[in-house]
Amino acid sequence: MPAKSPKNKVATLPEQPLALIHGDDDFAVSQRARQVYQSWCEEAGGMDHEVIEATAANAGEAVKSLARVHEALQTLPFFGGVKVVWFRDCNFLGDDRTARAADVSSGLADLAAELKGFEWDNVKLLVSAGKADKRKGLYKTLAKLGYVEAFEALSVDDREWAGKAEQIVTVKLRALKLKLDYDALNELVQSVGPDRRALISECEKLAVYVGDCDAATVADVVAIVTRGKHVRAFALGDALGDRNLPVLLRRLDEELWATRGDKSKSVMGLLYGLVSKVRSLLFSREMMDAGWIRSANSFPQFKPQLERVPADAFPEDRRLNPLSLSPYVLFRASAQAKNWSSDELVRALDLLLACNRRLVSSSLDDTFLLQQTLTQIVAREKAAT
Repeated sequence: MPAKSPKNKVATLPEQPLALIHGDDDFAVSQRARQVYQSWCEEAGGMDHEVIEATAANAGEAVKSLARVHEALQTLPFFGGVKVVWFRDCNFLGDDRTARAADVSSGLADLAAELKGFEWDNVKLLVSAGKADKRKGLYKTLAKLGYVEAFEALSVDDREWAGKAEQIVTVKLRALKLKLDYDALNELVQSVGPDRRALISECEKLAVYVGDCDAATVADVVAIVTRGKHVRAFALGDALGDRNLPVLLRRLDEELWATRGDKSKSVMGLLYGLVSKVRSLLFSREMMDAGWIRSANSFPQFKPQLERVPADAFPEDRRLNPLSLSPYVLFRASAQAKNWSSDELVRALDLLLACNRRLVSSSLDDTFLLQQTLTQIVAREKAAT
């Protein structure tokens, strides 16, 4: 069995002379692999270590890099001792076009066969890569003979991303000898979002900003930390949740402008995002009315409340079950749900669905339709009070 990743990844080095560090979190993979390589080189001493760049633009380059690995493994250290070889940033261990090329598949199979019978007395091999395909023979060989460590990128779709981000920040702050109370920690995590590289960078920037002080405040975080893409992406929905029409229309204009230059964004995508926001508000409103949850000042205060929600209170269909949403999404929605009644949120969904039909079938301007719909949603709420 391969050695699994320990909880304290930074402090532990692979005991085996063969290691794979991989995953879709490029920053974490790069940092960890560099730490292992440098530590192995320090332990081995000498100068006969080798780094082989394994980022290939095509199958031909991949085959050449595999040939270099074979050559490096067969070349003994000139001055004796142990040689460390780093096959760095390999991008053909997955299931993409390059990895499926016949010559590359054959080269990977040859490397796997070589590793199975290799004598590791004088050589250590470190492979760092993007997310590896566990079905492939080379991965299975690396996992069986060596040490495998995987780093998954943080994602807003992960229900627990905020907690994982807090752990990353806490470790970095400890190294920087900088203290944050929970409110400041929460502000930093939610401002930056699910991005390991940005979280670490903002911690370092915050430490420089506070100088000789050993603690930073919420005000310090607000003053210096750069807000991440996810914050900007949710700004439209948050303005709706806050029932702030001027900000809502301004955010709408910004997002509509962004759709012109970003193919990943669309008017329908904005609409679906608004529908999701209203659903989270409605779920939160209903759970608050039932007495199961209430708004809280911090996420740690809010999250345990969800454990008290009866498991059979909602349908199994994830689309109709609030507990299928990220706890943090519900935390934010619970703070905003007080601005709405359940009836108003149901009407808001009806208006958004009507807007969807008009966007598809009407010749009216998309901007006008969305502006009109959002104004009706907010105005309807005002008329009811």
